[in-house]
Amino acid sequence: MPSPIKFIKPSSEFSKTLKNKVNAYFSDLSIRKEGNMSLMLKGFLLILALLVNYIILVFFTPVSYIAIPLCVILGLNLAAIGFNIMHDAGHDTFSSNKTLNNVLSYSLNLLGGNIYLWKLKHNISHHTFTNINGSDHDIEIKFMRVTEDQPLKGIHRYQSFYFLFLYSISYLAWIFYQDYEKYFRKKLSKESKEFNLPMKEKIIFWVSKAIHFVIFLVIPIYVVGFQNAMIGILIASLVCGLALATVFQLAHVVHGTEFKNESDSTIDEEWMVHQLQSTSNFATKSRILTWLLGGLNFQVEHHLFPKISHVHYPRLNSIIRETCKDYGVSYHEHRTFFGAFRSHYSVIHAMSR
Repeated sequence: MPSPIKFIKPSSEFSKTLKNKVNAYFSDLSIRKEGNMSLMLKGFLLILALLVNYIILVFFTPVSYIAIPLCVILGLNLAAIGFNIMHDAGHDTFSSNKTLNNVLSYSLNLLGGNIYLWKLKHNISHHTFTNINGSDHDIEIKFMRVTEDQPLKGIHRYQSFYFLFLYSISYLAWIFYQDYEKYFRKKLSKESKEFNLPMKEKIIFWVSKAIHFVIFLVIPIYVVGFQNAMIGILIASLVCGLALATVFQLAHVVHGTEFKNESDSTIDEEWMVHQLQSTSNFATKSRILTWLLGGLNFQVEHHLFPKISHVHYPRLNSIIRETCKDYGVSYHEHRTFFGAFRSHYSVIHAMSR
């Protein structure tokens, strides 16, 4: 997916120093950059939790005051699998075993998405051209305006009231509409260039969509009835969508992060500095959030070193912060989740006017 955007500045002394320090960290401790046994255990526990919860909800059908909280947990469980297993595997960092990474990346297909389209949109578009309007398709959100370069429409006046609703339905929109939209038009967006989906991926697309449909719609409807199944699926999907969308937005759409425009064609900055300008961390002291979010609250570390597993981000954080301070490079971080959320809301409100 080539883009006309070019980063015209070569790697600076800052980038070289930072890379050397990070490489030295791994070589000095004789550890691999991929995930470790703790990540393997977490992945196993998350998949086991999903399986157990699904069996309880579908085949034992608890009363509503138990079923509803379990559906909420199911939604969080789906998001956690995406954050911790699929995301690392999709970046080839879950394990040093490439085959295992490939297999686990397809967990996204099991959850209703498509890993091939995700890699085009996330690994290539978002990670290369972060917060560049027209090239980063992750900031193209229907019915929302997140940067001044996007046209202001009448509906945007109310986005500070409905944005959480949009985030909630984002998972449903993704798996039941947007994937098909990309598949048939062969584009990530209306303006982007066409891509060719290999025949193998076309088969995987339809087979995995059918399997997901059977597991999460047909079987629950058959066993617990249409109404109960649809209520449960809706609760889990809304919770999952809210979690996924919010985590992304707190990393890139907050005060301090910068946006650029594809029409500029050249970015007068080197790539690593651009990543620091367009990305922000939040709540990095929270071990619980770090565990649940797969280290995506350390978004700065992830964008600078996407080929390093999230289990290493807390240790890399101090190295990166120190190097940024030495070279006078910007580093964005909100101390708490709610602090980042308030900042995000403020941006959303400002962009509505």
